Amino acid sequence: MADRWSAGVIPYAEMGFWEPDYLPKDSDVLCAFRITPQEGVASEEAGAAVAGESSTATWTVVWTDRLTAHEHYQAKCYRVDAVPNTPGQYIAHIAYDLDLFEEGSIANLTSSIIGNVFGFKALKALRLEDMRIPPHYVKTFQGPAHGIVMEREWLNKFGRPLLGATTKPKLGLSARNYGRVVYEALRGGLDFTKDDENINSQPFMRWRDRFLFCMEGVNRAQAETGEIKGHYLNVTAATMEEMYERADFAREIGSIIVMMDLTIGYTAIQSMANWARANSMILHLHRAGHGTYTRQKNHGVSFRVIAKWMRLAGVDHIHAGTVVGKLEGDPNTTAGFYDTLRLGHVAADPAKGLYFDQDWASLPGVMPVASGGIHAGQMPQLLHYLGEDVVLQFGGGTIGHPMGIAAGAAANRIATEAMIKARNEGRDYLAEGDDILKAAAKKSRELEVALATWGDISFNYESTDVPDVVVTPTSV
Repeated sequence: MADRWSAGVIPYAEMGFWEPDYLPKDSDVLCAFRITPQEGVASEEAGAAVAGESSTATWTVVWTDRLTAHEHYQAKCYRVDAVPNTPGQYIAHIAYDLDLFEEGSIANLTSSIIGNVFGFKALKALRLEDMRIPPHYVKTFQGPAHGIVMEREWLNKFGRPLLGATTKPKLGLSARNYGRVVYEALRGGLDFTKDDENINSQPFMRWRDRFLFCMEGVNRAQAETGEIKGHYLNVTAATMEEMYERADFAREIGSIIVMMDLTIGYTAIQSMANWARANSMILHLHRAGHGTYTRQKNHGVSFRVIAKWMRLAGVDHIHAGTVVGKLEGDPNTTAGFYDTLRLGHVAADPAKGLYFDQDWASLPGVMPVASGGIHAGQMPQLLHYLGEDVVLQFGGGTIGHPMGIAAGAAANRIATEAMIKARNEGRDYLAEGDDILKAAAKKSRELEVALATWGDISFNYESTDVPDVVVTPTSV
């Protein structure tokens, strides 16, 4: 103990941040970090440095450590594993006592875990791969404003994926023409249409005008179809005061759903989740900007962690990948995202990139949203990979239909219902998918044209974010 209080610089591993015999408590927050140490830095020292700098340590011994029960507040790196077939990279497992975190605060949680360590010189790169958030901490968060079950009950839509589309072009339309897209897509058979991440209140279309014309389209489509419809009205703005003003107006004119962008920040997201629950509004989150720190394999934060934070924060929807679309999406990794968002208890599964068991302690599930380069011809794969508790958003795959927007929506709806019918009949809908769609297309000119237009289009690129422990397919 005397050496602990010697002045000067002591390696983190010797200060108590490396504890290979530590047995994590049920109440600990656990993290799996991918670390790439600088040359000459031992992996155990690098893991201890991450534990230290994300909890109590600084670069030298400080005498005020004597004023606390410092061992209680120290994070502990208790395990370091080499990444298979990737020299120089390791997975460091770190445990944090629950007392280190403010209850119900994503801002505090993230400031603690990722606040300073990613610029640490002893590391070439650092990535937060996964977290185990104990039920003790989960229960301090509101969670989704409504969740999957309640959303389906509100919409009275069961047994199939929900269908949506992003209005295109997302920038430049007048408010009236924007509303026309909404009306045509919804009357054609979609459940939702949506604003995109970067449509807010620009000179070509101010937000109030867009809201009014969109809701005119929603109401007309509801009257014609007898179904509940919605348009994700993006309330993202420069200040929370402006966001509340837009959200209140959306509620006043009858919208059932509003949306926001991930770029507004964690505190604003939690504030909007509280508002959505108090005002009985479904809350959609566009993960705008996430790829800047989730995509690269060796540095940043995995999207599975963002998914966990957003489930705690309280969103009802979040974009979570498609596998078959134009955006990044390894099948196994994406399955891990969807499990994280939807299941009540998620078992550790290295093949899906899941390092820890996660018990959500009855927190409602989040509805994943699949968007980006998908079309009716991919319906067998979409249902196979993503299941039915998902929103399938066909932007170009609706609005680009040669026969018009309503025809594009009809093609997607017919393809979905044909595939669900085949599944419910016990058919191998994945293997027989092309035949099932072709048979449906004989009775639907809209689907026939969609398949002829996009049936051979795919985006076969190698995924960058794949699990390390097994060989996985990277394209379909």
